[in-house]
Amino acid sequence: MFVRHLSLIDFRSYPEAEVALSPGITTFVGLNGQGKTNLVEAIGYLATLGSHRVANDAPLVRAGAEKAYVRAAVVRDGHEQQLELEINPGRANRARLGRAASTRPREILGTIRTVFFAPEDLALVKGDPATRRQFLDDLLVARQPKWAGARADYDKILKQRNALLKSARQGYDRGALEATLPVWDEHLAAVGANLIYARLRLLHDLRPFVAQAYDEVSAGQGDAALTYRGSLHVKLSESIASGDVPTVEEITAGMHETFAEVRRQEMDRGITLVGPHRDELVLQLGDLPAKGYASHGESWSFALGMRLAAFQLLRHDLGTDPVLVLDDVFAELDAGRRRRLADMVGDAEQVLITAAVADDVPEALQGNRFEVTKGVVAPASSLGIGSDGGQHPAGDQT
Repeated sequence: MFVRHLSLIDFRSYPEAEVALSPGITTFVGLNGQGKTNLVEAIGYLATLGSHRVANDAPLVRAGAEKAYVRAAVVRDGHEQQLELEINPGRANRARLGRAASTRPREILGTIRTVFFAPEDLALVKGDPATRRQFLDDLLVARQPKWAGARADYDKILKQRNALLKSARQGYDRGALEATLPVWDEHLAAVGANLIYARLRLLHDLRPFVAQAYDEVSAGQGDAALTYRGSLHVKLSESIASGDVPTVEEITAGMHETFAEVRRQEMDRGITLVGPHRDELVLQLGDLPAKGYASHGESWSFALGMRLAAFQLLRHDLGTDPVLVLDDVFAELDAGRRRRLADMVGDAEQVLITAAVADDVPEALQGNRFEVTKGVVAPASSLGIGSDGGQHPAGDQT
């Protein structure tokens, strides 16, 4: 799988850009603020319908424009498909696949898969639990796009259940609330149990890849492991933490049992205390949690190991490589980690790299190179000339 061509209109700093790509390694080199990350961010957005840099769509549209377009030609198994996303902040986005009529963006998920490693990924180790939950759920969707719908359904039900619980703190009759909550318990458990089960199956498959990737990146400097810490009652949570994968029915029953145990607390606090939104993925080095104990270098190795493990898992599942994006990461790694990373990804079908300094990229990853200067994307041999032979100026970086 690879992106053959990328086209942008009013995306981030680009009024317009046309970039011809190819399999193998491509590096975008430019000083900070020139627009190189915007290019790979656009490809990541096509794959996930989200940005690794911002939580909403407004910053993705160039200042002064009403909407943005991201288009790409994606080749898989010799067949090419055209993708288009129309980004409309504050309104519904629109998508198009090939010559078909416009459709919901969710319908194009799976057409292109990416694994994205960026400096922000240090939060996988040092950040809040929500970051690690998102890692799992994003990988679920990359593996099987149907989980995007399940996540959206769960979030809607959770929002409605929380609103009902908050009403208890605003004078709503508690007796009426206790009579109504079981209906929402049923809805939340039905979707939540399936999501927890899918995460646990994913972890079962992912663990050996994480252990191997960390070992290779760190040159055998420790044992990396992943543990799922659930919000269910103690007995079931301990079973899950030990690596067991209960059935969906067992998880559903466990959610209902735990709802009953924490009912009073939920009503007092006005929030839902049970479900996948409260669970935690614990990263461990040996017997210690990585968060708070891992050194800076170990934290980088763990974050990188998780992304590389995701790449290997998707490669195994799909029978083809996802597009691997390394966004401005080599400057953060020492020479040994750079070299080992290069050895691990050199055979990927397509690797897209951004770097402020070309010398930061290991020699083993020298491939096609573009210079990005004030939004002009040009082959390194012809600075100022775009990949289609024309200039492609862009506005100021936002």
